Amino acid sequence: MRFDIKVFAYAIVIASVLVFGLLGTYIIGSAGGFNQKVNGPLDALYFTVITLSTVGYGDFYPVTPVAKIFVIILIVVGLGTFVSAITTFSGDFVNSRIERISGRLSSFERRTLNKHIVLIGDGTTNLYIANKLSEMGERFIIIVRNAEAIEKLKKYGYLAFQADLASDGDMQEMNLNKAKAVVIDVADSSASVYALISVKELAAHAEIIVVAPNKDAEHHLKIVAGSRAVVINPSTIAGNFINDRLFKG
Repeated sequence: MRFDIKVFAYAIVIASVLVFGLLGTYIIGSAGGFNQKVNGPLDALYFTVITLSTVGYGDFYPVTPVAKIFVIILIVVGLGTFVSAITTFSGDFVNSRIERISGRLSSFERRTLNKHIVLIGDGTTNLYIANKLSEMGERFIIIVRNAEAIEKLKKYGYLAFQADLASDGDMQEMNLNKAKAVVIDVADSSASVYALISVKELAAHAEIIVVAPNKDAEHHLKIVAGSRAVVINPSTIAGNFINDRLFKG
């Protein structure tokens, strides 16, 4: 369960209810408000807990009007608080699970993303980078366009999410404005261009590297990239290396 301001607030409220129950039970019980005397804090805590849990063993019960009013207040306030807290936390948990299963980024994950590396696409280069980043313990996420790829990536323990690469709204959810680097490795040339346009606008301070799937895409991506991003073509790099090795003499 995530620790945020909501959890902290509920923890304070629950603690306040317990303190109210404990002190009230001890003071009223010591004055004879119950069927038997409350001898100490342990008895007071015991009565408070069994009252809030609705167990009610019957060994302690109020006998004076003041004690009965106190118990009514304790039950109404206490049960309301606990039910509200449980409903909220279980709802957050379910929503988080739904978001994770559906490949969407949860609000908690979005808040924790900062100085991270974003890998857009599940091409060979990005998969290699993901493996290296994982070994180094670097914080990174992978953004893909289809749910099938997400399941495959999550088997490796990667944080993978689904997004429409042409949608600024989807891309903005990935906290690109807080990313330190973005690598685009998408097999589809047009998708690479759309992704680059979004990233240039949203990741103002990140280093951007684009992997071109072919020679034509390399040309078009360089035009879109300008001086803002680096475009590389693994095929060209590999070809030049092999050519140098074969004909270096």
